[in-house]
Amino acid sequence: MPDLNAVSGSQSATVQPSGSQWKQKVTPGEAQATFSKQLKEAIEGVNDAQVASNDKTKALARGEINDLHDVMITSQKASITMQTAVEMQGKVVEAYKEVMRMQV
Repeated sequence: MPDLNAVSGSQSATVQPSGSQWKQKVTPGEAQATFSKQLKEAIEGVNDAQVASNDKTKALARGEINDLHDVMITSQKASITMQTAVEMQGKVVEAYKEVMRMQV
């Protein structure tokens, strides 16, 4: 079995973060804006997957496409994406409740 820790070549590969990833101080406003942007993008991704699945299912029903495999794959991707979003929502709510129970 190959060694997964071995790096091809004589030098080891290291990933260096860009300067913006290691800001010393982040204001609450910046943190809120970043979180809000990422949350919005994630929700849009779930919605896009659902819309694509719905469009392909309708096209299959109308006889416009004949590739059932593609429709089923798109449907499963949308389903998995939605399940992941629901699980993440549950974890966030659970974490929020835990923080609210903390005594200061």
